[in-house]
Amino acid sequence: MTPRILVIAAAASSLAAGTLVAQRLADLTGSWAFKVVTENGTGTPTVTMKQTGDSLSGTYESGRMGTLPFKGTVKGSTLTFAVNTSGGTTLTFTGTIVDDDHVKGDVDFGGQGSAAFSGERRKAP
Repeated sequence: MTPRILVIAAAASSLAAGTLVAQRLADLTGSWAFKVVTENGTGTPTVTMKQTGDSLSGTYESGRMGTLPFKGTVKGSTLTFAVNTSGGTTLTFTGTIVDDDHVKGDVDFGGQGSAAFSGERRKAP
């Protein structure tokens, strides 16, 4: 093979491998330990997700708000889900799948502020 063909073959192989990794990263089903960092402190909710295709559902559980259901989507390496609180505020999480066990992004508090969040998948005992 000529050097040019080798470079093209290597690039195609890398692209295919990257596509496989992105597809594999998209399974968020499981229990997650989140950290929501606001100017008033850090919250540590438990987020339990179930993913079916690009649909996401689950529960958001915190000591302050109790357990609340949510729905969302996963598109490539991006996740979005919305939690409706009992007080009428919608928390909208928009983030990136970093790897199999980590997500990060921003949460919007119904237009009344925002914060950064990160999440780590909890390991099964």
